[in-house]
Amino acid sequence: MLLLRLVRALWIFGWIFASYVAFLGVRKVFRRWTRDEEGRELPVDPAWVRRYRQAVDRRNARRLLRGMLALRGVYIKLGQVLSLMGGFLPPVYGKELESLQDAVPPRPFAELRPSFARTLGKEPEALYETIDEHPLAAASLGQVHRARSKDGRDLAVKVLYPGIREVIAVDMRVVRLAMRAYKLFVPIQGIERVHDALVDLLGRETDYLHEAECMTRMAANFADEDDVLFPAVVPEATSRDVLTMTFMEGFKITRFDLMEQHGVDRMAVAKRLVKCFYKQLFVDRFFHADPHPGNFLVQPGPTPEQPRLVILDFGAISEVPQAMVDGMIDVLRGFFEGRDDLVLRGIEEIGFMAPDGDRALLEQTVKTYFQKLLKVERTVGALRRATEKELEALADPEVERQELRRLMRSVRYPDGWFYVERASVLMFWLAGQIAPDLDTLQVGLPYVLPLLAQRTAAEASGDRGAELPEGSASETTRTVS
Repeated sequence: MLLLRLVRALWIFGWIFASYVAFLGVRKVFRRWTRDEEGRELPVDPAWVRRYRQAVDRRNARRLLRGMLALRGVYIKLGQVLSLMGGFLPPVYGKELESLQDAVPPRPFAELRPSFARTLGKEPEALYETIDEHPLAAASLGQVHRARSKDGRDLAVKVLYPGIREVIAVDMRVVRLAMRAYKLFVPIQGIERVHDALVDLLGRETDYLHEAECMTRMAANFADEDDVLFPAVVPEATSRDVLTMTFMEGFKITRFDLMEQHGVDRMAVAKRLVKCFYKQLFVDRFFHADPHPGNFLVQPGPTPEQPRLVILDFGAISEVPQAMVDGMIDVLRGFFEGRDDLVLRGIEEIGFMAPDGDRALLEQTVKTYFQKLLKVERTVGALRRATEKELEALADPEVERQELRRLMRSVRYPDGWFYVERASVLMFWLAGQIAPDLDTLQVGLPYVLPLLAQRTAAEASGDRGAELPEGSASETTRTVS
């Protein structure tokens, strides 16, 4: 069965890969090149080639959706991520894959029942007063059922799909092959770390004892903030394959019709979501690495501008290394002060510069991007309103074709960056769905200011390695959260 799954996945992705290779071959034959006023080469495609590309995108998006629904497991999780990254993929992919956020087919409860006796030593009827065999929600790795405890509490019971760990092992072989193929086109050093990080992430997401610990720890981090809510673990009914927690009321964070019905301000929801993320990333250094819409609920608060946020699903919680935080702070300082030298220092601290890369070429490209970003409006709405030509200009590294591969070899994918990048991108697009014109950087600034000040003071004193004194960031951000 697992061998058949491997073959099927390779067949689906192989077809998609081959169709794009064929398109690239056609485009190469018919593409023409011109030069702009500065002498740089610019591509020009005939109209029929552009229409051909749109047709290829449409067919492959549908093919990918069918394949992910058939394969389930890791592929549904990947599809959920891709559905939110509309600015980085052809729009048709986001439109096709968005159904994976809610419409994951559930499994019969009879398939899950053996997990209770195997890992908890009891049948469900002995653990709960009642349990609904129809799931509340089905996800990529497991599904959630509503139950009632013997003492009358409403519970949510999350059960891992049987055999999913073996399925993940097979799926990740396919992902590794895809990474190797991707590296032929984009030779970034250390790209294999994405695969390794995903394997680690999925290993943690399939261990519900680990998730229970993370849930308890994150709830403690927000103990002083009564508008951010978390489920409570029921330890006696929790194992590696079964997680029992208190049931949390609320509606999905992207149900804008219900927000309007309950008088909840969308901008307030988006701001509270972003503040939570900045606190997790820069203050607690312990953050939710899977912020897709299904993991957040909203409850009406005392006023439309004071909603309550419920956070769910803690398997993907990650910690941020100190060096990475230092690098991000330097990048932000450079952005605010208009200093590309600080931006360059920051990306080096994070770990993006390959030791044997072309440093001069990378610095030139970073400075070019930095000047572009200073002129860009930092909202999802602005990106959505941008024309295809404007987006291409923003993504253009402005190097000659012969320099492009050398540039890619000068970039190293930093260890640990996978989680930060994934969470930041997903959070940016999720907040942008709720409030398209929200400037997430401006909203999160109060959580970063103490670190910016501390870095500036340390630099002035010659002690760049000094760490933020314990509690200083927390005290500052408590007043703005």
